[in-house]
Order: sequence, then structure tokens, then C-alpha cells
Amino acid sequence: MTQTPIRTLHLPVAAQPTVDSLVDIARAGEEHGYKRAWLPETWGRDAVTVLTQIAAGTEEIGIGPSIANVYSRSPALLGQTAATLQEVSDGRMRLGIGPSGPAVIEGWHGVDFDRPLRRTREYIDIVRAVTSGETLYYDGDIFSLAGFRLRCDPPEEQIPIDAAGMGPKSVELAGRFADGWHAIVFTPEGMEERLEDLRRGVELGDRDRDDVRVTLSLTACALEDGDRARKLARQHLAFYVGAMGTYYRESLARQGYEQEANDIAAAWSSGNHDEALELISDELLDDLGAAGTPERTRAELEKFESIDGVDSLAIGFPRGATTDEIRQTIEVLAPEA
Repeated sequence: MTQTPIRTLHLPVAAQPTVDSLVDIARAGEEHGYKRAWLPETWGRDAVTVLTQIAAGTEEIGIGPSIANVYSRSPALLGQTAATLQEVSDGRMRLGIGPSGPAVIEGWHGVDFDRPLRRTREYIDIVRAVTSGETLYYDGDIFSLAGFRLRCDPPEEQIPIDAAGMGPKSVELAGRFADGWHAIVFTPEGMEERLEDLRRGVELGDRDRDDVRVTLSLTACALEDGDRARKLARQHLAFYVGAMGTYYRESLARQGYEQEANDIAAAWSSGNHDEALELISDELLDDLGAAGTPERTRAELEKFESIDGVDSLAIGFPRGATTDEIRQTIEVLAPEA
């Protein structure tokens, strides 16, 4: 089934000067042939408002949150939200959902991080029911809901729902129940291993593998100053491993980098950020992204494009990259380049 993956954008996770700057980045992606603008929702601007602005400021590029967590919005509200974004974007919406982790859900939202896989499964079911326009009757292990129905016309076409996941069971769940799997922080070998879990989920769900899209979000930075690009990528990786809970560290451990991940996290948590950066070898950096001069970055990207089963590469950017550096990377890695 191998063909060259389409290229999409994973808009900057770091705060940008204004909402308009995010719209401008999405517009640049559209001009250069990227097929979708994914927007991460972290602790800055909410994804829904920004995606609405992006939909209004663009004409063709798809939109989608990556990832809307399944705790801070009720499943019925998320269904309403998806239907509304589908309307304002004229059918360009793709919904990415996932559980996030305890540090975010309990620490930021004050909700128990309980049964994340089951909750994700029920959200998929409920959002599909809401966006179908039928009256909602749902009796699950977590949610028992009855009587809800959209007061507006439902979307003409069903909104695809991608489930994010890094562990074997979460990826299996995506293959069994979702319309796609959204992956992040994976080596080529790690992706190939998890794709086996996806295929198992597809078989358990008696589904067609071609109906489940795989999107890999990848940090990239392509600058004429290759050293600057690689430093930015190192800073980004060190922050995620050291400051964003345990999920990324555990995922790296499964992919053969347990000692490195633990050492990076220990250095970062001790305030030794420079040491954390030094602990990221060139091998690890290249295994998880593409950064350097334009020529090197394009070459590094090829090993991710060649993974059998990846349908879309979402080009993301280091947290510390400037707007100009983001634009340079978009242009260098454009599908039409």
C-alpha cells in the first residue's frame, strides 16, 4: 500500500504573537501545498477559536485539533464543536482526540485521569452519534446519555475521528474503532512496531486497513544555519522528555532509548537544562525528527516517508523557532518543493 505520504502542518505548540500569526502560518501552508493544519491545544489559546479563524482565513487546507483531550469537554459538547467546525470550514474538519496524561488532566483541569482508553472509545462512539444528527441514546461504562440531538443540520459527511496514542493498547484501539491514528515522538523502528498493533486493532474490528489513516507528527527545522536548526530541535525534545509528564519518556523507553530518556528527564528536572541538551545524541535527534540545513533535513525526512503504513506526515516545529524560521521550514519541506 506504500505511496508517498501527504504532508500536513502541525502548527507551533509554542505561543505565537497573535491568533492572526497562526492563521498566517496556516495560510503559508496552504500556499505551499500542505493538506491540513493541525493545531495542538495545550495551555495557550484554545483550539476551537483559533481553528475557526483559520477556517475563515483559508480556502482549501483542512483543519483539525491535535489533540482535543477527552476530559475537559463533555463528549456531547465535543460533538457539537466538531459539527460547528465542519460547517464553518465547509467540510474541511478532521477531529483528533486523545486522553493526554495525568499531569495535564488532573493538574490543569482538576479531573481524575480515570480509564483513559475506555473513555476515548466512548468519546468516539458519542461524537459519531451526535454528528450523525440522530437523537443520542448511549449506555456505556462511563457515560449513560439520552435525548440529545443537534438543533442544526448535521454535517453532510461524517467527520473523521483520529485517536492519538503511543502505547500498544491505545494504538490497537485506534485501529479498531477510530478513522485514524495520530502518532507523535516515534522513531522509524518504533512506528513500524506500533503499526503492528494498529493492524491487530483493524483485524479485531473486522475493518479495512485502508479506512484507517495514519498521521505521524514530526518535529522539523530546516535552516541555512544548520547548527541553529539542530539546537532548536534539541531544546524541543529535551523539554518534552523532561517537562511533559512521563508518557514521552515511557514511549522512548519502549523504542530502545530508556537510559537516555531517564537521564534527560533527571537532568531537566534538576534544572540542568544544558546537560539535558548534551545528553541528546545526534542519533537520537535524527531518529525522532529532521533538523539541519535544507539538504540534510530533506534527506532525514525521507526515512519517515518510507515507512510502510504512514499516510500523512505532519510537519511540526521546535518550540523556540521564530516565525521566520517556521516559514523557512514550511517552504523548504513543501510538498511542491
